Amino acid sequence: MGVNSNRVEDLPYHGTTIRIPTEAMPPLEIHSVCLPPKQTTFQKLKHRLGEIFFPDNPLHRFKNQTWFTKLLLGLQFFFPIFQWGPEYNVKLLKSDIISGLTIASLAIPQGISYAKLASLPPIVGLYSSFVPPLIYSVLGSSRHLAVGPVSIASLVMGSMLSEAVSSTEEPILYLKLAFTATCFAGLFQASLGLLRLGFIIDFLSKATLIGFMAGASVIVILQQLKGLLGIVHFTTKMQFFSVMSSIFNHRGEWSWQTIVMGFIFLVFLFTTRHISKTKPKLFWVAAAAPLTSVIISTVLVFFLSSKNPHISVIGHLPKGLNPPSSNMLYFNGPFLALAIKTGIITGILSLTEGVAVGRTFAALKNYQVDGNKEMMAIGLMNICGSCSSCYVTTGSFSRSAVNYNAGAKTVVSNIIMAAAVLVTLLFLMPLFYYTPNVILAAIIITAVSGLIDYQAAYRLWKVDKLDFLACMCSFFGVLFISVPLGLAIAAGVSIFKILLHVTRPNTMVLGNIPRTQTFQNLNRYREALRIPSFLILAVEAPIYFANTTYLQERILRWVREEEERIKASNESTLKCIILDMTAVTAIDTSGTDMMFELRKMLDKRSLQLVLANPVGTVMEKLQQSKTLESFGLNGVYLTVGEAVADISSAWKAQP
Repeated sequence: MGVNSNRVEDLPYHGTTIRIPTEAMPPLEIHSVCLPPKQTTFQKLKHRLGEIFFPDNPLHRFKNQTWFTKLLLGLQFFFPIFQWGPEYNVKLLKSDIISGLTIASLAIPQGISYAKLASLPPIVGLYSSFVPPLIYSVLGSSRHLAVGPVSIASLVMGSMLSEAVSSTEEPILYLKLAFTATCFAGLFQASLGLLRLGFIIDFLSKATLIGFMAGASVIVILQQLKGLLGIVHFTTKMQFFSVMSSIFNHRGEWSWQTIVMGFIFLVFLFTTRHISKTKPKLFWVAAAAPLTSVIISTVLVFFLSSKNPHISVIGHLPKGLNPPSSNMLYFNGPFLALAIKTGIITGILSLTEGVAVGRTFAALKNYQVDGNKEMMAIGLMNICGSCSSCYVTTGSFSRSAVNYNAGAKTVVSNIIMAAAVLVTLLFLMPLFYYTPNVILAAIIITAVSGLIDYQAAYRLWKVDKLDFLACMCSFFGVLFISVPLGLAIAAGVSIFKILLHVTRPNTMVLGNIPRTQTFQNLNRYREALRIPSFLILAVEAPIYFANTTYLQERILRWVREEEERIKASNESTLKCIILDMTAVTAIDTSGTDMMFELRKMLDKRSLQLVLANPVGTVMEKLQQSKTLESFGLNGVYLTVGEAVADISSAWKAQP
């Protein structure tokens, strides 16, 4: 060929084309491969940071607006209540009152129960169901998220703090550490939202969380056997063997009255939940069941207290609003590191649950939840909560589901729920004196048993074995080692999976689909045919320092195997290797060096290396590193089809 059109050009960006007729393929236009527009380093950095931290471009609404409109939009951006507040009406209020009172009937017994799960005084659970929902109603962007204590965060906080401090022997210190951990959880959550670093929580994969929740749920259920069996002395450890040995070592403390009552209410709670699942219109049956159980069991124990003193009760709960607790925050001492670690771990877990729940119900109603706003809202409500006798709170899936089914329209349902809790704190606390601990255990068991998703684990096994391994590591780590270590092991397995995909990227041999210019995996498409004298390879990953050695060795192995196959079948000699770089989204200096070395190695074996369809950033790196110079004028093509047609024509033109 006299002129080759596949040179790399800076300008213009749209290269010229020529038509080359070949016998192997129909006439095909050969396009030049161009570099991306020139940009300064500052422009590249600005664009990259914008893609990382502002993929949604949150400031686009402020363009070309007056200062007053910008002020109004700013208030709506930081305080979503200004967005929906002006359009609020009596019809919406009616729906929110019904849903708010419905979730309050669930939140009150769950608040008391989850506080016990965290080894905190029951009243703290009610405090945590009052202040945080009010703060979220101003800052949150989800209309259906019901805020309050949740089982997983309560379990993790209780297990981590109990390893170092006893809640019975040092109750004040334990309470200080719980409030301090809540403060650090809020600071961590709000920082993620403010700095738009929400992608950090994505390292907790769904597979990891499925296993973690299942393992934690089993531990929670076993821990509640203390209340179901009436055991007084029980281990504070959260490992499977410790809990089981404590159950059987204290058989003398078992109370048959407690066991009978617990079994009856467990059957009642599970039955109501089954009814609500099979008939969604009867959602209120499961929602009202916990409070109904508390009322009935309290009345029973009140009348039978003189005859059956063996059933333990909650006892005295103080009346009144949340007392300030800012003076109890623990910022100096030997347990500060424990409070920080507990806060970060519970903060990650509660944030993951809250954002996931909010997005789930937003998708059902076709509106959008801003993840960064949610992080800031959850973080700020936990910071304020730590100063008002609350512990870690977030959006609860069970309460949010009830809120959604009850017809909630806005976050005013959280305000109604908080008002119901306020009435309870001011006037109804003496009524809980005779509430038996066994009913709290039954409520917790019913709630957390729904977190054991064996069907999801089975799907993981069917779809991705590595995800299933991460799930099982998380499950058994939590069950037999400890809650934080189990979570760390599972996160480690997930990160290992990422590293495995990066360091061992997928490569494949491509063939031509007859009568088309399409090239696909030979193993996947049986009709795909090899092109004589060509070996067409595809790489499906960025080329980084971590995988360059592997890719070089794997490509050379493909070449060796192809030469052996050709020799065995007496086909045309291998002359050219085409590397399809469509899926190579990025390359670093190690990658460009590898391409240069690979080109030299193949040249020594009289084999031509050609690149097809490298993306703009890859082209730019190859040019800046002078690697493109080693490929020559006809070393880079826009598509595999053009490369095959052009190179075949060049071979035919040679004498």
